[in-house]
Amino acid sequence: MPETPEETEEPIKQRKNGLYPGVSDELAENMKTGWADTELHDLEPVAQAAHTADRRAALSARFPGERLVIPAGNLKTRSNDTEYAFRAATEYAYLTGDQTQDGVLVLEPRPQADGGHDATLYLLPRSDRENGEFWLDGQGELWVGRRHSLTEAEQLLGIPAKDVRELAAALTEATGPVRCVRGHDAGIEAALTDKVTAERDEELRVYLSEARAVKDDFEIGELQKAVDSTVRGFEDVVKILDKAEATSERYIEGTFFLRARVEGNDIGYGSICAAGPHATTLHWVRNDGDVRSGDLLLLDAGVETHTLYTADITRTLPINGTFTDLQRKIYDAVYEAQEAGIAAVKPGAKYRDFHDASQRVLAEKLVEWGLVEGPVEKVLELGLQRRWTLHGTGHMLGMDVHDCAAARREAYADGTLEPGMCLTVEPGLYFQADDLTVPEEYRGIGVRIEDDILVTEDGNRNLSAALPRRSDEVETWMARVKQG
Repeated sequence: MPETPEETEEPIKQRKNGLYPGVSDELAENMKTGWADTELHDLEPVAQAAHTADRRAALSARFPGERLVIPAGNLKTRSNDTEYAFRAATEYAYLTGDQTQDGVLVLEPRPQADGGHDATLYLLPRSDRENGEFWLDGQGELWVGRRHSLTEAEQLLGIPAKDVRELAAALTEATGPVRCVRGHDAGIEAALTDKVTAERDEELRVYLSEARAVKDDFEIGELQKAVDSTVRGFEDVVKILDKAEATSERYIEGTFFLRARVEGNDIGYGSICAAGPHATTLHWVRNDGDVRSGDLLLLDAGVETHTLYTADITRTLPINGTFTDLQRKIYDAVYEAQEAGIAAVKPGAKYRDFHDASQRVLAEKLVEWGLVEGPVEKVLELGLQRRWTLHGTGHMLGMDVHDCAAARREAYADGTLEPGMCLTVEPGLYFQADDLTVPEEYRGIGVRIEDDILVTEDGNRNLSAALPRRSDEVETWMARVKQG
């Protein structure tokens, strides 16, 4: 990996006489000329452009007369002079369809009595060849690739575009009420220090979180696309379980990641590739353990599409293709709980209904097995089943794997399901390896089954139904996939 100019040369903003030390006048002049015109013309708008326009209109109506600032975010350093791969802030991508670093969407209130806002997208223009930026700056075109010109961005996104390097000064001089989505761009926040309040900015963040609860047709299509790729990624994993046994959970992680990068943008979250007792750790992402025949593999993973919508699916698989009697008993209990939870997902139902339905089934099983003393109502009242069920039974899903997280309690956990909402249903049972309250044979077994469920007008649709869930169907499916 070659060193960027920042490591060996003085940055552009500090250079003297227009040149870097060590760069001759002749070379600098030579690099200015002889380049073909690569401007792109007659570009078609991105697929979600009409939807992002509708989202901006709804945002405008919610905050009339106020300037709204929504940044994409900046690069974050991973180590020394290398950065993490950039992922645009969800709020920004949701409202623009753009994913470029340092971008900022500004909705400027119109002075007319009819109200509304004029949207402007502030972006980095193409790197400058006249001042040498394109080859002498570490974020220049020859180092990290071509950016769209402002004109190209306008055609693609349907929003007027300006140079973002002019924005901080403009915001410093701005008057009137302003709101900003915080936590993504320190420079923009600094320019607005005396113009914003934490309370008002939080109202903007909460609104944008709740606005994403009901998905439009484009979003539903993207979620299905993410799920379909994830299903293929699970099939990939089943095919290589013998190689994973010879190496580690890392082989599983890498196999799924390949599918995510080939068909999507990335993984939507850190893949949980938990074999054996690691399955009892809810967010096991070290993925460095042994994969052994006779154990279970809990695989919780999701592909993120190029438009940043992610799937979130879990299957618990017998590594050798066949459940033991005890593994099957525990698995079937979780499957029964998930069936009850999915059945409770429908328009007009309380959000908590699917969680309550799943928890009741699991509590009944725990009492039946003698692991906790009944009656079931008492177990549920005291939450005693939570020693082994541990977590909530699901969450909203969308551009964030735990979508709508900033929503108000009354709009989310205490709210009502509506058509277009997408959520996970993921009950589990986890018997820790050191849990002396259960028989020894239970210890180290963890099972979770998770599917992505869309609320429809007349009930629900399981977007991930292509992946078998019933224990006998899982075994049949694994055998078929392994055979090719």
